[in-house]
Amino acid sequence: MTNTTKKLYIKTYGCQMNSYDTKRMEDILRPLGYSSADEPKDADMVILNTCHIREKATDKVFSDLGRIRPLKQQREKDGGQMVLAVAGCVAQAEGDVILSRARYVDLVFGPQTYHQLPEMIAQITGAYGSKRIINTDMPVEEKFDHLPQENAVNGPSAFLSVQEGCDKFCTFCVVPYTRGSEYSRPVADILNEAKRLISSGVKDITLLGQNVNAFHGEGPDGKTWGLGRLLQELNDFQGVERLRYMTSHPNDVQDDLIAAHRDLEKVMPYLHLPVQSGSDKILKAMNRKHTAQSYLDVLARFRDARPDIVFSSDFIVGFPGETDEDFEATYNLVEKVGYGSAYSFKYSARPGTPAANMQGLVREDVKDARLARLQSLITSQSLAFNQSFIGKTIPVLFDDEGVRDGQAHGRTEHNQSIHVKAPKRVVGQILDVVVTSAGQMALHGEVKQEQNEAA
Repeated sequence: MTNTTKKLYIKTYGCQMNSYDTKRMEDILRPLGYSSADEPKDADMVILNTCHIREKATDKVFSDLGRIRPLKQQREKDGGQMVLAVAGCVAQAEGDVILSRARYVDLVFGPQTYHQLPEMIAQITGAYGSKRIINTDMPVEEKFDHLPQENAVNGPSAFLSVQEGCDKFCTFCVVPYTRGSEYSRPVADILNEAKRLISSGVKDITLLGQNVNAFHGEGPDGKTWGLGRLLQELNDFQGVERLRYMTSHPNDVQDDLIAAHRDLEKVMPYLHLPVQSGSDKILKAMNRKHTAQSYLDVLARFRDARPDIVFSSDFIVGFPGETDEDFEATYNLVEKVGYGSAYSFKYSARPGTPAANMQGLVREDVKDARLARLQSLITSQSLAFNQSFIGKTIPVLFDDEGVRDGQAHGRTEHNQSIHVKAPKRVVGQILDVVVTSAGQMALHGEVKQEQNEAA
């Protein structure tokens, strides 16, 4: 291990998978002498770990690169070096564009190649360090084979990647092109990583995948395990108290997954299951391969198994060809389900996706009006759901200090954020909390008196 101390700053965009990737990049670079920097100006290496899902993703990356460029130039003027890298899905999709437009960027690499960071950095910072590198190969199996064991985590909650990529090819989505086809990690590797997380104090594990409920990893018994079987095994681990997973596809919900919600006490009553639209016509244009009714039928099966389960979802408003009637179908579906939370966005074309060439574009002002109306409904549902807990006593896993002095932050079983007046020492504990008030984004409460005194 090197004795030279260098500073690393990583800005993470987008999804939980990117957050997981950022942590693993930190693990990979730590033996090379890199420790975390709070700001890019203090860093010897800056990585933008990008996401290509949201609107104007590439523009946001170039905007951030423009702000970092003077810092890099000043470092070089002072006789030092700052390695500037773009990682993630924008790098995978538009690596050549990045190197062409931003000639001060040293390194561009996709989400399946970050295990090669030590080699790439050596090429940039060594004796022949004038070379610029683009690495956007897609060997996802190789990435997981070469990742180091993760270092101890901070806090009682952690992500654990079990699956990457997607074979669904929704017409609006870049994931199959940036993350590759579906790949499930071997079960033994996942279980070993879970044990290490638990030994570091983790009590709440979220299994991650672009299409996580399509998991089909090879089990220790030589058989293929689905997500439900994997959850069953993890449920028996001592030390872990809560299990979650995201993101799922309606067509990959298997009986054993529903049974896991019914039978396993550590599987939380929360499910993020994107539907995108309530119109069968639009769902077909999106290549979702399910209907609004088949989606509702899946939710009904989960509710039969676990009556207190709450759902969240994703919605795209203004997809090409969406009429007022199509939007009303989406609005009606949201009314029917009653979500605890949901994410909704205006459609924006992603270069290289089939939808980018579709006709029947919806005017921006129409998109704006539809989105505002849908978000108003979602907000009212979230508020009503949160307020339904006022006066109830619920178990809370405290995961961090609060933003205010004397306050702690926690998560409920339904994944709600809750702020509680409590000392720092409660972090890492699960305590009963009486909910005193609630807004759309969070609950507020008080630790039950006898537990507060003991904590």
